[in-house]
Amino acid sequence: MNIRNTITLLFLTLALNSFSQNKGKALLNEVSQKVKSYQNISIDFKYVLENTAEKIKQETRGDVILQGDKYKLNILGITRLFDGKKLYSISPEDEEVTISSQNEDSEDNITPSKMLSFYEEGYTYALDIEQNVQGRKIQYVKLTPIDSNSEINYILLGVDAQTKHIYTLIQIGKNGTKTTLTVNSFKTNEPLSKTLFNFDATKYKDYYINKLD
Repeated sequence: MNIRNTITLLFLTLALNSFSQNKGKALLNEVSQKVKSYQNISIDFKYVLENTAEKIKQETRGDVILQGDKYKLNILGITRLFDGKKLYSISPEDEEVTISSQNEDSEDNITPSKMLSFYEEGYTYALDIEQNVQGRKIQYVKLTPIDSNSEINYILLGVDAQTKHIYTLIQIGKNGTKTTLTVNSFKTNEPLSKTLFNFDATKYKDYYINKLD
């Protein structure tokens, strides 16, 4: 291959990569706009954590209600309630409530408050495979952290091409751990109680209250 063909191939590769990144970013912009148009979102999901080397595989189901920064998450028998300022982790099995300030900026993990918006910054984007899931076209976008010190290797975000809702999130850690969140149901603008995200201490009089800060 002469130098002219090499240069042509190089520019073609760069152009295709740029096209893939722009298309991936454009799709996620549509997802973001759709999410921000809703007053609230209720999601029922399946969560799987796997690490083949450590012979770990955990599967569970959960549900979360999101309204702005506030959320109520039920998973593994624990309710996590975030009222916008404080995070309340309620464990009926241990009869304990842990209260803390939640600083999501210091976390590498994808927390409920940013589950549907984490991708807006800090990643490079590229279109990945397209799958047909029970008649639904799911387009995957590969997200690679810009920060080389991130514990995340990459993320595959599967988007329903018709609804522009997130269908699945696959996170691959540098330690070999794979976490997969698959959305079973996605409901929007549901009628919610005004006190849904408020912690009512009177309901937990017999619980041990553990204040971390």
